[in-house]
Formats: sequence, structure tokens, C-alpha cells
Amino acid sequence: MNPDAVFKAYDIRGRTDIGELDADLFRLIGGAFVDLTGATSIAVGRDCRNSTPELFAGLSAGLRDAGAEVVDLGEVPTDLVYFYSGSEGVPGAMITASHNPPEYNGLKLCRPGAAPVGAETGLETIKEAVLGGAAPRPGVRGGIRSVDAINPYVDHLMSVVSPPAFNPLRVAVDGGNGMAGVAIDEVFSRIPCELDGLYLELDGTFPNHPPDPIQPENLLDLVNLVKEGGHDLGVAFDGDADRAFFIDDEAEPLSGSTVTSLIARWMLAQHPGSSIVHNLITSHAVPEIVAEHGGTPVRTRVGHSYIKQVMADTDAVFGGEHSGHYYFRDNFRADSGMLAMLVLLQVISEDGRPLSKIRVEVERYAASGEINYQVSDLNQAVAAIELEFAGEKTDRLDGLTVYLGDSWFNLRPSNTEPLLRLNVEAPSPQQVAQVVERVEQTLEDLNESD
Repeated sequence: MNPDAVFKAYDIRGRTDIGELDADLFRLIGGAFVDLTGATSIAVGRDCRNSTPELFAGLSAGLRDAGAEVVDLGEVPTDLVYFYSGSEGVPGAMITASHNPPEYNGLKLCRPGAAPVGAETGLETIKEAVLGGAAPRPGVRGGIRSVDAINPYVDHLMSVVSPPAFNPLRVAVDGGNGMAGVAIDEVFSRIPCELDGLYLELDGTFPNHPPDPIQPENLLDLVNLVKEGGHDLGVAFDGDADRAFFIDDEAEPLSGSTVTSLIARWMLAQHPGSSIVHNLITSHAVPEIVAEHGGTPVRTRVGHSYIKQVMADTDAVFGGEHSGHYYFRDNFRADSGMLAMLVLLQVISEDGRPLSKIRVEVERYAASGEINYQVSDLNQAVAAIELEFAGEKTDRLDGLTVYLGDSWFNLRPSNTEPLLRLNVEAPSPQQVAQVVERVEQTLEDLNESD
């Protein structure tokens, strides 16, 4: 058990095979979470990883020892926990490592109403309590009860969209052997669309491909299925199904920025003049399109706890991230891959054109996608890049953003993995490649000097 290694900026995450996470740590976290929230009832969901049952037992023991009732939601998508927290007014906990490999696990926490718990909103307090050890727990031990919330969750999703507006579209869905498989059949039973599924069976070893659809190689099976023809949309979910990645009718993936722009346009048509939140890594096309459609773009840091707080502060109707997280005010400001899929299906249905034709209206720039680097010292690497681009306009909202006339890039340490992440945008692929090459050369020179 190693609290220093596993408490991240907006969740708890680490490896179970080398003892970074175990039931004892989760028991301490459970007690500290009750102390933080003062809750008498806490909803707990979990994913299908092999280590999850042990961690669930530890977390439940800690919650119950501290006097809270555990509402066991079972194996569910993360956004179902947010839904239950929002609709029932109780804190929530989801045991998952999202897109990480099978040897990882973790914990996402929220306050009543699905309000985020991040480093600045409670995680540091929980960490300090864990480092202090177990507190005495006099009083009555809490109970545990199981709740099946799948149908109410799907009812809620359908209340945000309008199923009668859907055309009979054909949809290819890759569940990645993760939590999307729990609810996908029920979702499609409510809409006039045909489901063509891949890897919808739960398997915490993720035997077909890693549960990280932001990596192009993990989309290959879905791309090949869509290439067979006849699909209007392809959807790939990550391990806990709070993120979704989309492929058009010509089997071409959409960036998170493209999806954010398409959903933002639709949301602004429903809620004119609203604010739309986007993280600083999305394309500059996103704030341009929001402004052109009468909305107010709001730029923020990467990460769900930050975006949810900014949405609350600005009463934003929608928020989008480059990484496939999409947040909806009508969903308690929580992210939901399933709801993003439904909104995109309604966008396609109402427009009447193929998605491959609709998307070009919001795609204005070339981009690198997210490129990851392993370096020995993350902060030293960022400092070296800042020195290389000295004299250029920069900001430090999240990592280092450098503006190069009509091009820009962001370099930031990952909040969930020991990686440095680079995103570049420019008017042309050639200009993108030039910026990437300059950054990579600087990192290579730094490695050679170490």
C-alpha cells in the first residue's frame, strides 16, 4: 500500500500486482470518505477487473465501520454511479482504473449530486487521513443493500434526448469487454437503432484489446467492422464507459474536438446563449464554433473534477474534452459516454446527412492527436521545452501551452500515468509535423545529456 503513489489530481489509481492498492488501503479510504462527507449512505459501483472484488470488500468495510450504509450498485458504468449520486443525493464511489491495463485499479469519488472530489476538493484530505491511520470507530456499523439502477439510469438518459427523433440507424459498438456491456442492450431497446456489438461481454483481463480507445490501434476491430459497410456510426467505450470514441460511416475516427463541436452546436440550439466548457487541449475550432452559434466558450484545465466545477460556476450546459469525456448539465454535470452516443445519434438523425458529411463543417485545423513520451524527469522536460521556445507567448493553465502564430502546442504531465503528453494544432499537417519534430528533438537532446 502506497498512498503517495496512488492519489492523483482527480482520482485514486495504481497497480494491484505490486501492492500499490489493496483492501487495507481501501478500508482506510472508506472511513476517511465518510468523515469527509458526513454521509449516512454511500453508493458504490465497480468494474469487472479481477482485483475489484477484494477492493470492494475493503472499501465497504471502511464505509460500514464508519457508520455509513453501503448501497451496492454492482458492476456498472461509472456514469451510472454519477446518475445515482445525482438523483438520490448521496455520495458515490466507483472502483475502476478506467482505461488502464488489467493490473491497475482505482477509485473515483463524488459528493452528493455527483459533485467532484479532486485534489483540491477532498482527495488531499482523504490522503492525509489515510496516512494518519485508522481512526477509532465507536457506534453502530452501517449495513449494506443491493440496488439495481440500470433501468432508472437508462430512463434518465432518454430524458435528455428525444428517442422519437431518431432514425433507424445502424450502430457498431465496441464495448472493450468493459462496463458498457452492462447497459448497452437496454439502451438500444429504447431507440429505433440497430446494435452491432463487439466485445460486450465483461472480462477484466481485456482479452481482445486494452480498454483505451484513444489509442488508434485499439480501434482497429471497430474500424474493420464499419468498413464492411452499412453502419451510420461506430462507438468505442473505455473500460468504465464514461468515455466514448466515435467513427463515422466511412470508418474514419472523430477527434474529441470534433465531437465536442457537434454536440455543442446541438446543445446551443436547445439552450440558446449558454456557456460551453472545453479543456485547453481541444481544437481552437471549438471556442470559435461556440461563439459563432451564440454561446460563451469557457476554457479550463484537463480533468473531470476541474471541468465539473467550472460548469457549476458558469452554469454551462455542456463540456467536452479531447480525451472523449463529455459532460452534460442535465446529467448532473457528469460525463457519460452513453449519453454522448445518444446525442450524436440524434444529431445525425435530425441532420439527415451521413456523419462523414456533417463533420467537415467543424473541422478547421490539422492536429497531432495526443502523443505520449516517457522521460526521466517530467518537470525537467517541460522546463527544457519552455527554454527552447523562449520568447514565444505561453501560458501555464495546465502544463505548458506555447503559441506560435497560427500554430500552438500543449505539453503536460499526465494526471493518471507517468507520461508527458503533447498535443499540437496548426493550419496544415506539415506545420504540425514541424512543431512535433522540434519538441521531440529537444526531448532527445535532454535524454542524451542526462
